[in-house]
Amino acid sequence: MNRLERLINLLAALIDTERPLAREEIKERIEGYPDRDESFRRQFERDKDTLRSMGVPIAVEAISVSEPHLGTGYRVRRAEYELPDPNLDPEETAALHLAASSVRFLDEGARAAVLKLGGVTGVSNLPEPDVEVPGGEHLEALFAAISENRAAAFTYQGEARQTIPERLAFRNGHWYLSAWDEIRAGERVFRLDRVSGQVTPGEIAKPPEGAAAPRQSALPPWEFGDAEPVEARLWIDAAQADLAARQAGPRVGVAKNDDGSAVLTLAVRNPAGFRNFALGFLDHAEVLSPAELREDITSWLEGVAR
Repeated sequence: MNRLERLINLLAALIDTERPLAREEIKERIEGYPDRDESFRRQFERDKDTLRSMGVPIAVEAISVSEPHLGTGYRVRRAEYELPDPNLDPEETAALHLAASSVRFLDEGARAAVLKLGGVTGVSNLPEPDVEVPGGEHLEALFAAISENRAAAFTYQGEARQTIPERLAFRNGHWYLSAWDEIRAGERVFRLDRVSGQVTPGEIAKPPEGAAAPRQSALPPWEFGDAEPVEARLWIDAAQADLAARQAGPRVGVAKNDDGSAVLTLAVRNPAGFRNFALGFLDHAEVLSPAELREDITSWLEGVAR
């Protein structure tokens, strides 16, 4: 049995189990591991690290709460691993197909994410992609930390950093992370190609106390620019309201409605940056005001359709 087949079988076993599996049970269930305990342990640890580097959330939990002497085991919770159905209608799926065909993803992980949503890359009857977006070995781990509101630790230019990630952005050929640096007690921006080693996820993050306003380099994309700010109101439905509020950051006003939806109030200097943020939520969001920003998004979508 080759390693790929063993990894697939291991992932299937960790997903299908109703309780955490002890290492001994994994050794019995999965073919391809050596008989010697020490050799098995080393190979299992390598396989586990490989799956985690691919974005698989392997949890370590007590096998039985009532019987702590049984120790800990491993499993993958379906809710954390499987991508929920985004319920795209045919027009939204077609727009995703067009966007995917317009971008050449240089990273397999990025292509896989688009395919999970229903996008199609490399369609032969569409024009050659004219935009290239590189990936990065730390993107998946940091995106997961942001979506799950977890802290993240990593080494940056030789120094250990403890952070609360806020947003990822791609600018001028590089990926950047905006985060609260717990060691330095301030907002910082990290260029991902200067991060070394692995990104280690932490506990669920609590909002930092006494956080100062972010530096200009850490501002969200809709605030970049020298134009006078325009107050925008963006409605987000209940399914995405909490995620949108976290991604928008502390500078954005959030008014919760009784049904769980929310209205975000943003100071927009850069309409293109605001448009990208709003469209990221598909039909979960609607621009309420001002009229010029609604018109900007409408015109942009009509241009894409043409």
